[in-house]
Amino acid sequence: MTSSGSTLPTAVAAALAAANAGNTEDFLRSFADDGAVDDWGRVFRGRAAIQDWSDGEFIGKQVTLEVTAARTEGDTTTVSARVGGNGFNGPSDFAFTVAGDRLALMRITG
Repeated sequence: MTSSGSTLPTAVAAALAAANAGNTEDFLRSFADDGAVDDWGRVFRGRAAIQDWSDGEFIGKQVTLEVTAARTEGDTTTVSARVGGNGFNGPSDFAFTVAGDRLALMRITG
């Protein structure tokens, strides 16, 4: 089933809100203990690795994410966003795989 509504899974909404607020602890809490970030093929697994990545390339760069679209298929929600901050700027897609009430994977896809 595909949904283009504005309702995001709780874990996805929490991760986006935490990133926009610059709140690393809440961002990390949105992930399962063995969750991962896949940043264009570079995989960071576990909260310590995700924090290192985020400090250098995401929240540490004062990222902002303005959601422009979202769709859910099965356990994966893909969010299109305008990315701002002191790192990459421009449109990007983030595919979030949800397991229970946490993120198993955040994959930056485009």
